[in-house]
Formats: sequence, structure tokens, C-alpha cells
Amino acid sequence: MKKPIILFLFLLSLSFIRAEISLPSFFSSDMVLQQQSTIKIWGKAEPNKNVTAITSWNLKKYKATADNDGKWSMSITTGKAGGPYSIILSDGKAVTLSNILLGEVWLCSGQSNMEMPMRGFNGQPVEGGNLDILKSTNSKLRLFRVERKAELEQQTDVTGRWEEAMPVSVRNFSATAYYFGRLLQETLNVPVGLISSSWGGSTIEAWMDAEMLKEFPTATIPTSKENIKYQHQAPTMLYNGMIYPLIGYGIKGVIWYQGESNKDNYQDYAGMFKSMTDGWRKVWGLEDQNFPFYFCQIAPFEYNGGKNSAFLREAQTIAAKEDNTGIAILMDTGEKECIHPANKRAAGERLALNAITKTYNITGIEGESPEYKDININGNTVTVNFAKAPNGLYIKGGESQNFTLAGEDKIFYPAKAKFVRNKLEVTSESVPNPVAVRYAFENFVIGDLFGMGDLPVSSFRSDDWDD
Repeated sequence: MKKPIILFLFLLSLSFIRAEISLPSFFSSDMVLQQQSTIKIWGKAEPNKNVTAITSWNLKKYKATADNDGKWSMSITTGKAGGPYSIILSDGKAVTLSNILLGEVWLCSGQSNMEMPMRGFNGQPVEGGNLDILKSTNSKLRLFRVERKAELEQQTDVTGRWEEAMPVSVRNFSATAYYFGRLLQETLNVPVGLISSSWGGSTIEAWMDAEMLKEFPTATIPTSKENIKYQHQAPTMLYNGMIYPLIGYGIKGVIWYQGESNKDNYQDYAGMFKSMTDGWRKVWGLEDQNFPFYFCQIAPFEYNGGKNSAFLREAQTIAAKEDNTGIAILMDTGEKECIHPANKRAAGERLALNAITKTYNITGIEGESPEYKDININGNTVTVNFAKAPNGLYIKGGESQNFTLAGEDKIFYPAKAKFVRNKLEVTSESVPNPVAVRYAFENFVIGDLFGMGDLPVSSFRSDDWDD
């Protein structure tokens, strides 16, 4: 063991010499690397130079050779969660990356409800955010915030830097992502790294490349910025500027909060979401591992015009049925006059419950909301059946006013719903012969149907009628 240690200390002393090696911004001191994995590191050096890396957690030496343009990459292996550690990189002149942790790394992406920082937006606070910022110091939670960048061409780097969680860094970081990471770190008791790459108002098409969009002819890929009204909504632009440069960085999975900007083309959303998630897994080279992709359903909000957002929420529940995918339902957190719910803790922690139960296999808790299954009709009474409700459901207030029933005329009338001997029964005096039921199937509503794990049920419908 003495020789590797001496070599490591010798290279450490060389690191004070000006280094020729350059690295993307996310390979730096203070970063978190995915534990117990084979991960890639890449950068630039002098052309045709040999590049070495020594990792302090296992004292192993790795080698690569820069090509004619100076580009190099290498694969290294990481050990169990812990740290801090160092990596010494050298092509004859050395650079040291220090204070590195090994742990769980998650990419966090989407539009404004993912981007919304802990300090809130102007006039739109995060509930409890100020005190949570105050108490946020945690050296085992690391944050990397990607700055906005929309590009026609695929980029090689992003602007951002790794920071330890503390008030000055947490206040500007995604609230949804922070609450996700905080609960994950507390539960697993290992370091957690979060990479936030989001842009408010963005469409799902903007986060996809041409290959992922080839089955969606309405998504016109721009060739010039001149005629683009909103760059963050143009197909491929955010993928090129804010996702492509990250490809290859070792991650455990992705969390996603987006959909409001796709409300009016909800018919394509489930298909696009599958194409995007499959595509991201493929370009990361992790399609065999099928890394988890957990996302928030959009919260209720009183949209002015356009399609009923309940159809987009329905499309998201369809998307959640894909393998290694999960959804956080937010039916109880919406605000009628604000599209950015203040209760970001619920969003982040419900995403974390998905990961804790489905990725990390911690048992004894409910990690997912109950799901609508089907109905039985007996005279004027509709009985609604659910899946993923091992301990049953309950209605806050005892009787729900969020249900409607329709007969053959397809006209929905208000209905009453209550549990009778653990079965949810729905009736309406206006519909003596019901054929269809809907729950909370409108833009804004405060959900009142929950599983016993206090996770809300999504809006749903038993029919497939046009709006």
C-alpha cells in the first residue's frame, strides 16, 4: 500500500503546477459521483498526450490518450458511499479535484415548477421556504444548477458549479428538487447530488432531440433562431443546450416536473414522454439498466381558455404506467390563481417516496397514490374500484363533492360519493341510470380522495368521450 500512497502524494504536490487538463464544469471539486458504478470522466488535454487519473477511494490508476484535438475520456469505478475523496488528473501537469463524495446522483428537470427556487418567485413564495433555507446546511447534500441555454447545435458544456447545501446555495436552488434530495439523504443516510436543469414555460419537445421526435410530425425542428418566438419552447433547443452536455455523467435516475405548456396538445403527451424517457436512457447508455424516471403530475389551476387540463393529467397517469416510472400526484396542492403551488415540499417528498420505495426498496410505507381501476354499476349506484391501495382510501371531510355522473346522454351532473363498508359508492339524484363517472375532472379542484398513506388520488374518468 505504501507505493500507491507515495505516488498519490507526489501527484498531489504536482497539482500546484498550472494544469493543462480542462474539464466540463460538472467535473469539479465538491461534486458527487454515483456510488458503486463504472462512470465516465472526460475533458481536454494537450493533443496525443497520455492522461492519468488516480482516485483516492481505491488508489487505482486509470489511463487514457488524448486524440488529435485533445479530447479524452476514461471509465473509472466508484466504491461505496462516503468521502470526502480526491481525484488527481495529469497529462504531465496535474490538477486535483477535492472534497468529492460518492453517493446517489439525480438529474432534476422540467419547467417552472421544477425551476422555482426555494426563495420563491416574485410574489409567489415557497411555503415554509425561509425557515427551511435557514436549516439547510448539510455537507452530504450537493447542488449543481445548470444555467439556461437554448441552442440549435448540441453543446459540450454547461454553466454551473457544485455547491454544498447551505442557505446561500439552497435559496436559489429548485425547491422541488431540494425537498426530494433532503428526504432522500435523510432516509438513505448517504451523500446525495442533485443536478437541476430546468426552464420555466418550456415544452416537452424542447427537451427532446430529433430522433426522439421523429414520430411527432407537428414538432418542427428549427434550423435558425431568427423565426423562433420562444426558444425554450422550440423542439430540441433545451436538449441541445442543457441536457446533451450532461450525457454520460453518472446518475441514478431523473425527476421531472413539466406539462403545463403541453396542456393543449395533451393527445401527444404520453407518447412524447415515453419517447423522451426511452431516449434519455439510450443516450446515457443505460437503457439496459432502465434508470428510474419519476415525475410530478401538474397541479390543478384555473387556466383561462384552452383545453381542460384534466386531460393532460390523465395523459400523465398513462405515461406513469411505463416500466421504472412513477408519478407524484398533487391534486391537493393546486392554487386557483397561481400556476406555481407554494407547497413544493409535497412535490419533492412525493417524488422521493417513489424513489425510496421503488428504487431503494424500503418497505413498510406507501410510496404511490392509489389508482383508479374500474367501476361496477348496480341500479343508480356506481362503485369505484382502485389499485395500489393496500390499506384502503378515505375522503377528507367524509363525503366528496368532486364526483360527477352521466347517463347515456353524456351530460355530467354533480354526485355524492362516500365509503360504504370500505367501498366507494357514487350516486346522483339527477342520474337514475348512470353509465360513467368522473372525479375532479376539471381545471381547478381541491382533491379530497386519499390513500391511507395520505397520498392523493389523481383526477380520473371511466369514459373515453371527447371533451
